[in-house]
Amino acid sequence: MEEILGRKPVNINLNEIAEFVKGKVILVTGAGGSIGSELCRQIPNFNPEKLILLGRGENSIFTIENEIKVKYPHISIVPVIADIQDKKRLEDVFAYYRPQIIFHAAAHKHVPLMELNPSEAIKNNVFGTRNVAEYALAYRAESFVYISSDKAVNPSSIMGASKRLAELMLQSMGKFKDTKFLIVRFGNVIGSRGSVIPLFLQQIKAGQPITVTHPDMVRYFMTIPEAVQLVFQSGVMAKGGETFILDMGKPVKILDLAHNVIRLSGLEPNKDIKIVLTGIRPGEKLVEEMFTAEEKRITVKHDSIYVCEPAALPEEHLHETLLKLEEMVSQKITFVIADEIRSAIGQIIPGFQEEGVVHE
Repeated sequence: MEEILGRKPVNINLNEIAEFVKGKVILVTGAGGSIGSELCRQIPNFNPEKLILLGRGENSIFTIENEIKVKYPHISIVPVIADIQDKKRLEDVFAYYRPQIIFHAAAHKHVPLMELNPSEAIKNNVFGTRNVAEYALAYRAESFVYISSDKAVNPSSIMGASKRLAELMLQSMGKFKDTKFLIVRFGNVIGSRGSVIPLFLQQIKAGQPITVTHPDMVRYFMTIPEAVQLVFQSGVMAKGGETFILDMGKPVKILDLAHNVIRLSGLEPNKDIKIVLTGIRPGEKLVEEMFTAEEKRITVKHDSIYVCEPAALPEEHLHETLLKLEEMVSQKITFVIADEIRSAIGQIIPGFQEEGVVHE
């Protein structure tokens, strides 16, 4: 991992985290996904009262439930099949189980797919998130931890814009409330579903060329354990409203990453396995960023975690944009309103690329 990351993995002291989780009813949305499932694997170490695994894919929820039950037979595990866009189902979950801490990992994350399906990105990543957050407030949850993305910073994609809208919305909802809302912003997570390394390994196994979109494309990378530790540590440190970001060192060139993965597989780049440049896909950036220009970053308590205090929010403008988007995705033919969605987002996120084009 050090060779792939270009740095040593960050290790966070987990002792404090036990008090954050111990004896609590914990809800993880997107529990069958890469980050959600790893959260579910780690949470039982801290003896929660109950762990609720919420997701809409029955196979992934079944798999993670059984994995945890085998290792932690003493922990109360509750699998819940639900869609975060289904408000009635969500309210039933909150009313019955009364979760105290919510880790919200459910999201559509695939950039090119969301460029083709922008209404689904908005419905799920923005309004689905709002549904979970509203019930967290209504049922007086202690903490709501939102898993965001570096693609939310100066977004060039619908996926990134939907995550940024959710960040702004949660910062607004969390003001002067009992529930602590916090945002954890990730770089690219090595080994997660849809990430580049599993794709490279699959291509190598099949004896196919490795595909890289652009020779100058760079990304910040973190491991799944780093990502989960960041989530836990952020929950301990949060006062409410902050954004937490792991110091991931210098960004890694995807082309260099491809060479490293080939060599670590015992092969030679462009001899045993070719590298083919395919061109940047719609919505992608050459360089990802971790901070917005308005965010004031400070490092506190843990040297490897940045804490960003929220900037001033355009409350009224945000509310109007959300109303407009909600009307679009609920009442119009969603396949023909992509440009309208992008235009509406551009009014609240300055510089958003209205046609999903690439920028550096």
